Amino acid sequence: MSGEKPPVEICKGVNGLEKVVLREVRGSSAEVYLYGGHVTSWKNDHGEELLFLSSKAIFKPPKAIRGGIPICFPQFGSHGNLEQHGFARNRLWSIDTDPPPFPTVSSNKAFVDLIFKPSEDDLKIWPHSYEFRLRITLGPGGDLMLTSRIRNTDGKPFSFTFAYHTYFSVSDISEVRVEGLETLDYLDNLKAKERFTEQGDAITFESEVDKIYLGTPSKIAILDHEKKRTFVLRKDGLPDAGKFTLSFAVSLL
Repeated sequence: MSGEKPPVEICKGVNGLEKVVLREVRGSSAEVYLYGGHVTSWKNDHGEELLFLSSKAIFKPPKAIRGGIPICFPQFGSHGNLEQHGFARNRLWSIDTDPPPFPTVSSNKAFVDLIFKPSEDDLKIWPHSYEFRLRITLGPGGDLMLTSRIRNTDGKPFSFTFAYHTYFSVSDISEVRVEGLETLDYLDNLKAKERFTEQGDAITFESEVDKIYLGTPSKIAILDHEKKRTFVLRKDGLPDAGKFTLSFAVSLL
């Protein structure tokens, strides 16, 4: 069809920043800014936004974009000596035109490969050489998958912490519950990272919550009763000699 939009489109976004729009034939979509390798939008086939993006988000370097899916690397939170959540989220990434092959071949057409390498200034802040490759894929059913592959390029070992700091769009927070974290230990950031064990059958929200759960399972669910929507989050990690791969997929039930 002549009016059909392409599955991958590179265009200008807010403040002229370059972005990639992914589209699936049934109507779902995602938007990815090269600044931060940052997913800022994910819509289902009804055009409903599934991610939260703050109305105060500033699309202007060096400020990180507030909302969506920030990439926290090489440090998550304050777990280290770097700035909060590291610096990958406020650096300009590039489109990776020659990514190494994936173990499994996919027929998905709505995807983009990005790459981030440290600059000389970055090496002064954190003196380790690496290549951070990120593939963002929109699946046939509208599922969103992020796969990060981090390769050590100079042979000197280093450690890091990492997160996809996802902001989901939900209704009233009192109508939301999280399943799959029962009985796990967590660090409570509101109590100086003191360690506790989760006691409830599911996580609900009646006041401010800021916890880091330990040893999490490969699958959890976020249930929004008011919107009658369930997010299912899946993760799969594969550390290897000099390499680290982490896939994160989120789908709707």
